Amino acid sequence: MYFLTGWPRRLLCPLKSAEEPFHIQPSYQRVLFAVLSETQLSIWFSRPSVLIVSYIESVKAATRFGFYQQSEWKPDDSMIAVVASKGYILLFDVLGSADDKYLYEPVYPKGSLRVKVTPGYKEEQCAPALSLEMKKPVDLEAPITSLQSMPEDLLVATADGYLHILHWDGVSNGHKTISLCTVPFSLDLQSSRGGPCLDLDGVHIRDMEYCVTLDGFAVVFDDGRLGFITPTANRFTADQLQGVWAADVTDGTCVAVNNKYRLMAFGCASGSVLVYMIESTTGSMQLSHKLELTPKHYPDVWNKTGPVKMIRWSPDYSVVMVTWERGGLSLWSVFGSQLICTLGEDFAYRSDGTKKEQLKISSMCWGAEGYHLWVIGKGEGGVDGPITPQQSGILQFQFIKSALTVNPCTSNQEQVLLHGEDRLYLTCGDSTQAQGIPEPQLHQENSPHHRPPTLSASSPHLAQGLSTLLGHKHWHVVQMHSTYLESNWPIRFAVIDSAGQCMAVAGKRGFAHYSLYTRKWKLFGNITQEQNLTVTGGLAWWTDFIVIACYNFIDQQEELRLYPRASNLDNAFASTTKLPSDTLLLNVFRNMVVLFRADCSICLYSISRNQDSSTPSTCVELLQEVSMSRYIPHPGLVVSVTLTSVRTETGITLKAPQQACLAESILLNLAGQLIMLQRDRSGPQVRDKDPTLSQKKLLPFCPPVVLAQCVENVWTTCRSSRKKRHLLEALWLWCGEAGMKVWLPLFPRDHRKPHSFLSRRIMLPFHINIYPLAVLFEDALVLGATNETVLYDSVGGGASPVTEPLEALFPFCTVERTTHIYLHHILRQLLVRNLGEQALMLAQSCAALPYFPHVLELMVHVVLEEEATSREPIPDPLLPTVAKFITEFPFFLQTIVHCARKTEYALWNYLFAAVGNPKDLFEECLMAQDLDTAASYLIILQNMEVPAVSRQHATLLFNTALEQGKWDLCRHMIRFLKAIGSGEAETPPTTPTIQVLTHLSPMLSVQEPSSTGGFEFFRNRSISLSQSADSITAGKFSLQKTFSMPSGPSTKGAERWHKEGDCAENMYIDMMLWRHARHLLEQVRLRELGSFSAQLGFELIGWLCRERTRVARVDDFVTALKRLHSDFLWPFPVIPACALNSPLKNGRCRTVLSTHLLKSQSADSLLNSTMEAALPAAVPTNHSWLDGLGAKDMDLASSHGVPETQEAFLSPLINKVEECSIGSATDLTETSSVVDGDWTMVDENFTTLCLSQSELEHISMELANKGPHKSQVQLRYLLHVFLEAGCLEWCVIIGLILRDSSIIKQVVSFLDCPDVPQETVLSIRSGLLAVDAWASSDCLGYKPFLKLIRPQLEKLLESEVEPVDPESFQPASVTKLLEPAVPRMEERGGPVPLGLTLALEAPGSGPLEDGPEEEQKERSPEEGTYDCTLS
Repeated sequence: MYFLTGWPRRLLCPLKSAEEPFHIQPSYQRVLFAVLSETQLSIWFSRPSVLIVSYIESVKAATRFGFYQQSEWKPDDSMIAVVASKGYILLFDVLGSADDKYLYEPVYPKGSLRVKVTPGYKEEQCAPALSLEMKKPVDLEAPITSLQSMPEDLLVATADGYLHILHWDGVSNGHKTISLCTVPFSLDLQSSRGGPCLDLDGVHIRDMEYCVTLDGFAVVFDDGRLGFITPTANRFTADQLQGVWAADVTDGTCVAVNNKYRLMAFGCASGSVLVYMIESTTGSMQLSHKLELTPKHYPDVWNKTGPVKMIRWSPDYSVVMVTWERGGLSLWSVFGSQLICTLGEDFAYRSDGTKKEQLKISSMCWGAEGYHLWVIGKGEGGVDGPITPQQSGILQFQFIKSALTVNPCTSNQEQVLLHGEDRLYLTCGDSTQAQGIPEPQLHQENSPHHRPPTLSASSPHLAQGLSTLLGHKHWHVVQMHSTYLESNWPIRFAVIDSAGQCMAVAGKRGFAHYSLYTRKWKLFGNITQEQNLTVTGGLAWWTDFIVIACYNFIDQQEELRLYPRASNLDNAFASTTKLPSDTLLLNVFRNMVVLFRADCSICLYSISRNQDSSTPSTCVELLQEVSMSRYIPHPGLVVSVTLTSVRTETGITLKAPQQACLAESILLNLAGQLIMLQRDRSGPQVRDKDPTLSQKKLLPFCPPVVLAQCVENVWTTCRSSRKKRHLLEALWLWCGEAGMKVWLPLFPRDHRKPHSFLSRRIMLPFHINIYPLAVLFEDALVLGATNETVLYDSVGGGASPVTEPLEALFPFCTVERTTHIYLHHILRQLLVRNLGEQALMLAQSCAALPYFPHVLELMVHVVLEEEATSREPIPDPLLPTVAKFITEFPFFLQTIVHCARKTEYALWNYLFAAVGNPKDLFEECLMAQDLDTAASYLIILQNMEVPAVSRQHATLLFNTALEQGKWDLCRHMIRFLKAIGSGEAETPPTTPTIQVLTHLSPMLSVQEPSSTGGFEFFRNRSISLSQSADSITAGKFSLQKTFSMPSGPSTKGAERWHKEGDCAENMYIDMMLWRHARHLLEQVRLRELGSFSAQLGFELIGWLCRERTRVARVDDFVTALKRLHSDFLWPFPVIPACALNSPLKNGRCRTVLSTHLLKSQSADSLLNSTMEAALPAAVPTNHSWLDGLGAKDMDLASSHGVPETQEAFLSPLINKVEECSIGSATDLTETSSVVDGDWTMVDENFTTLCLSQSELEHISMELANKGPHKSQVQLRYLLHVFLEAGCLEWCVIIGLILRDSSIIKQVVSFLDCPDVPQETVLSIRSGLLAVDAWASSDCLGYKPFLKLIRPQLEKLLESEVEPVDPESFQPASVTKLLEPAVPRMEERGGPVPLGLTLALEAPGSGPLEDGPEEEQKERSPEEGTYDCTLS
């Protein structure tokens, strides 16, 4: 429709004058504008907007005639009539200069094609030099109140109650006079002969306007009554006039008529506009609709606007502008949809909240094609300054409008196209995406399944449809070609093709087209060809051809032409068909063109492509002609003509099913009445043997049927789809104030026979809050546009409106794209009408749309708000029906809770009375394993139930979340349980406390780190790698185990073990955490136990200390070992084929990663390369799990991934007998990221070293025997935890899986301590024997390692175990036992920490069997040890 853009322009008059302009009147072509001040008549030109001539009345003449008041142009623009205040009509001739002079002429460079080629080219490009000459004045001897121009006459109303009919050359012919008292007035034309008459004594006409299509005058009398005067014959004489008047209206102020829609808009003193129509059967005035501000949208000013000052319809009659006495402008569509109003928002208020003074308007009019609104403001000095000789100003508001207003082609309605006076605005999405698609592909129809715009924006190739049409809110602006504009302004028609890639525009003469493929305009190469045709009926695209209905000036003939897009723009390539009558409208449907002609007939033409032609050309053939003259009173009343496949009967009921897809109907919008003509299928449907003949024998049309009233726009599609038949076979209407209507087909379910009482179609109305410009049929969306404003306040702030600049008086206006989902409206309307089966079929066809859950949520929300806030009881509430309807879909539970969370707490009882008890819905969520939705229901329960119920359900959810490893949810649940535990009142709170759980259940569920994806040890580990203060370098720090919950992004605000550690609620939470930890340990799920501890800050060491004689015991070493292998993706060891000949004697392992490598690569890059391969996609890649670890600690962790560290490098095998496949080693453990990530990290100088084949085979086998690096780090972490807690059995199992003999040695040395319980010693002894037996039978790969630790095993078997009280095993006593074995802290000079300090001797750092002394010297202190402290 129409949209304001930018700021208004100020046009300054070059003549200084003390008089303000107060009246502006456009000529019929809107090229010239007459501007009046008290004694001055000025003529302005439209483009460029300049003053041409000014006539200033002499003082003597002004005294005789009085001041000027209003003016009117003769239809051929050759004369102007001006009303003077003393009852005179002054007639002026508008004369052109004899010597063809121009005030402004364009200057062309030499050799320009535009010079002197086109006859009369200057008239289109130059401002003409005109002069005004006053003829003899006409004295009517009474003050003149209104003036109206007619084709031959001038109609004048005077204050003495007379109507004067003057000829334009009034001096010679004189004039007639009619008294209003002699005109009979009644309520309708049928009773006018004998009915009661309106008493018009002493009454005169205040304002009037002639309506061509109604052939009469709409009048406002000075007593506020409204009427319509029409002649009974062709002549205006007193005895041949009759009138009708509108009852119950006595406050009329002004009137404006709409010729296209046969409407009369009357302004009232109350500030509203009453729009009347003439009822066709009785001739009475019927109220169509009102244009009035509502208190809902304008609470401050809706009843304070003052009387309506002026009403002006746009040139195409699609919108109307209204202004009031107290200022302000408002723009409305023809049937009452408000588009713009300057009484609110940024138009009325400054950015600091202060109110602006509204611009009071004394006169306004529309410019050519509605691109400008010319406004004259009034006030103290206007908007320009005080009353001094000044430059009078005219404001020019700029508009862009929809292409549908004048060129309503429905063949491409999925695109939105707006055009201003010199540019086009497209919404076809990202053209760069479309450019990547081959041209033929662009013309494919939309896919029924589209991804949402947010998901598909990154896709390189996008199907035309939802993804590109909704990709962003910006416009693609195309500047029109200046060469074409300068001689053919203004642009009258514009059209875009179905792919949104090609546009065509037509101005005063010719046309031009533009392609987004090439980003170039194509103009006529021969300017004479361009200037010899004018487009009359509009433009349309048919595949790659432009279809135009035009008038050929040379042949003086109406023609239908098709120009190919790919060829040069020239008549030589056009297909031309002569037409017998002027064409008013044109449209394309599939391979047919429909024309509406000035003789009120409709013609159907078929278009086909010529296959035998070398150049692209078409063949056009007349198919059918339908006369509509008996139904259409005036051809100008037809707004649009559309050919469509929409029909009342469905394919099942057709006698000939093959005609179902070809059944066309004609839709005519006749002055807002939608008329449908269907094919008449009542005759015998005989299939012809010759198919070519049957196509030519088109069926006749039935008499027309009226489908709807007050229709502004119509949308249909020529596509079809079995999946979305409801949407694609529907007819969409926009009816202004009445909102949107859809004429929906109803289908029987499962091809059953339809009920005889069930209509085959139904008209469903609904309201949307945007003005629709296009309908996306499959996507169930409406595209539109809306005006947005940007404020730029003046620097002074409180400047008065007199001195305020325009940019402060008016905001900067922009146009934004908008989208509206309409599906929930249709579903609701079907449910209201008990058509639930149809609603379900429609909903199921759209269930794949990404926003379908939102559709259901909207439907519940709208119905709930209406019914729950209704002041009167609802006899048949819809909410239970809606609730039952959405249970048919899997996201029923999410829909309800999302709707509740966005609704006031006061409405919850009403909602859950209809949908079910929230406790039951919560349990359904748990059964469906939908924990995020269940968490949202907890908030509902917290506000609707007593705390005990909330705690009970929260406990259920907490336990389930723990079991599933949803750690983020667990953290929220801990906080939630603490919050509801703080108040024990047994009554639900009166207000919802939603802030307790701020983001418990976000709209899009948070992706949880997978429970198998590893725990973030270093951020939340509960041990510290203690070092002395001297040894900690800058930027490195150690982690201290603490009894408060570790801080970090995942645990912020959840400090469970703070000062309220002994609180009963904390104990309750701890009991659940302990129970879950016990459950995990019993099932040997150590990896999950580690994740659980790290993610929730669980005090694992303290808990293990308490449980080491209970659940932390290991009953079956073999089962536990097997479970760890599978849990940590750790391969079982295998014996290399060359084990007997291996150079690595005595079972010692050589590492693949050398210390040199670890030093040469940063810990970050090493871990990143390995972690990225192993981490699941859900784990963040920002390395937040490294937050708590310094680089030194990472080196420690990495270097401890292997039993012993020696210098070793890998080199490619050159000239070897057989190339050993590294890939084969990798294949043994596909999950090993060490293999994938670390081969590439070897320095380039490794080629200087060579290994024998047997050595390389052994190293490859050793790689195959190791699990992922991440698992190794996790196992070492758990080892430290178990060591610190004294769970020695688990230490043995981890030592076995890591095959680290130093761990076994350490544990065995601990067993000598008298404080170790006998059960532990016996358990370890029997466990190792069981592992040995299992290895001998099932896993020979463990035998070399068991052989390596045989001395420890024998020592264990020989040792005598003294019975010891288990309770006496305390950390302090172990410290005493171990102090001699840990000399490193004292050597560094640092303090010895209190508590249990265990030095896990790294390979090579202590006196190991068969370990060379050189290795021990090479080891640096940093790389050798983990120091673990229980502080």
